[in-house]
Amino acid sequence: MLGVSLRPLAALALCAALSPAAWAQDVPANDNLNAVLWMQRSVEYQATTLALFELAKIRLDQALKDKSWTAAPAEQTGDFKDLTPAIVIDADETVLDNSGYQAWMVMNNLTFSPKTWTQFVNSQTSLATPGAVEFAKYAEAKGVRVFYVTNRTKVEEGPTRENMRKLGFPMSANVDTILSAKEQPDWSSAKGTRRAAIARHYRILLCIGDNFGDFTDAYKGSVEERQTVFEENHARWGREWIMLPNPSYGSFESAPFGGNFKLPVEEQRAAKRAVLAPWNGQ
Repeated sequence: MLGVSLRPLAALALCAALSPAAWAQDVPANDNLNAVLWMQRSVEYQATTLALFELAKIRLDQALKDKSWTAAPAEQTGDFKDLTPAIVIDADETVLDNSGYQAWMVMNNLTFSPKTWTQFVNSQTSLATPGAVEFAKYAEAKGVRVFYVTNRTKVEEGPTRENMRKLGFPMSANVDTILSAKEQPDWSSAKGTRRAAIARHYRILLCIGDNFGDFTDAYKGSVEERQTVFEENHARWGREWIMLPNPSYGSFESAPFGGNFKLPVEEQRAAKRAVLAPWNGQ
């Protein structure tokens, strides 16, 4: 538990290093303040991720005993029962905590950009999500191959690998277990082709992530369409699909405005408000 107790302090130090002057000046209000505060400084977030990785251990043991178990129903075809077991796990906000970057944006009233994101990745200062290293090591000890399927790009894979190595995540010496976006021509931000590549040689026992797209390629629809896909896979959640919380960013945020980040911020906010279901005040 020592690593967990030090995590908020480490995150706070990281944010100070990223923007040393920001803490001493007034900054504009930012929509992401409470979400980042919760992820960086709350015991509730730490308790949630620890509990989910403990659940993942239980499900992993069940999956190892059940040869018919697969977490990739769309990609796992043919006779897979005797394939080497594997898990597919996302990187950002699943095993890697990038709240320092999110806090830097909040404190400087900035939005995501590929340039600053790559600078952050190159800094190799992502932290480990509470419980993530321990779970990955648990899976490895059970003979399960751990694949990190991430939408970090191919050019970001080197610093990502080194950051994860320093944090203690298991890495295979003879198999590429970090599958980045655009690493192959058909590896887009949708992850189905990468799950399919893994499923040809491995039985995928669990998928773990923080975004709907970590589990299905049908994640870019409207709020209503996403709800339908969620309900169609109701039995998978908490069993072979384990979702970690991320209130800071993700496809949930962009679904109300159709993923069009070119819209002015106020139009994005208006679209988000339009899908809320408020109390009528009476």
